[in-house]
Amino acid sequence: MTRIINLSIILFVLLSAGMGWSQQDPNYTFYRYNMNIYNPAYAGNSEGVEFVLGLRSQWAGIEGAPESQSAIFGMPVGKKVGLGVSIINDKTFIETQTWLALDFSYHIQLNDANRIYFGLKASANSYDANTQGLLTYGVGQDGSLMNFESRFTPNVGAGVYLKNERYFLSLSVPKILTPDRLQETNGNAFLGSDRMHAYLAGGYDFFLGAKTKLQALGMVRYVDASPISYEITGLLDFAERFTLGAGYRFNESLSGLFLFKVSNGFELGYAYESAWQRPIDGLDQGTHEVFMRFLL
Repeated sequence: MTRIINLSIILFVLLSAGMGWSQQDPNYTFYRYNMNIYNPAYAGNSEGVEFVLGLRSQWAGIEGAPESQSAIFGMPVGKKVGLGVSIINDKTFIETQTWLALDFSYHIQLNDANRIYFGLKASANSYDANTQGLLTYGVGQDGSLMNFESRFTPNVGAGVYLKNERYFLSLSVPKILTPDRLQETNGNAFLGSDRMHAYLAGGYDFFLGAKTKLQALGMVRYVDASPISYEITGLLDFAERFTLGAGYRFNESLSGLFLFKVSNGFELGYAYESAWQRPIDGLDQGTHEVFMRFLL
């Protein structure tokens, strides 16, 4: 019986990983604070140096479950230019990849309240897949995968970011090129290509009192040849000291999160996300996400 349960879990992880290949970049519950990853125009929009660390762990306790670590650095240079660096290490089932990106932004002051940023992203991705792991779990594969070699591929991206004291709007394509990577269809793995991801995000602040505000956020993710993903998030900010909120990714997951300002220049956050569907009873589908931000 234990063997059957373990096999069911493995198959579930396999199928979930296959579905994850349709949307190949990790989703973040703290997407509002990880905008550099999605949009190079966001780089340098803070008043000073910004450093962000993130950790996202899905299906904790299951070997091979998706994990992502991220590090983001951004700062303004002069009066018009912003620079940034983003690093993501992502592991899902048999795939491992590390993405390094350099961001450049330039802004124009539209009026006293609005500023628009234009950004360019230059990146490189190290991608590797342990195809022998497919045989371990009985997944079929194309014969060409037997001699699969790791890949190091360059990429480019672009974005636009509109900033106001009370709202923001972001539109970006962080990776325009589509290099080779593994894909899965009907239980068989084959060599396919990465898919272009486009992101549209926005938010508005509603002031409820002298020290309380409601932040309404949303993000739309478009992946070529895949269903569009929609996400909405509501955050209650208390005196810019403590933030509590919840998010919903349509037909995918429900999440809760909080953000605490430990001291001036240091914020710490945690989010828990639960998948909307639970094909296997007793299997923890929860996703844990930790967030830290330093402002200098």
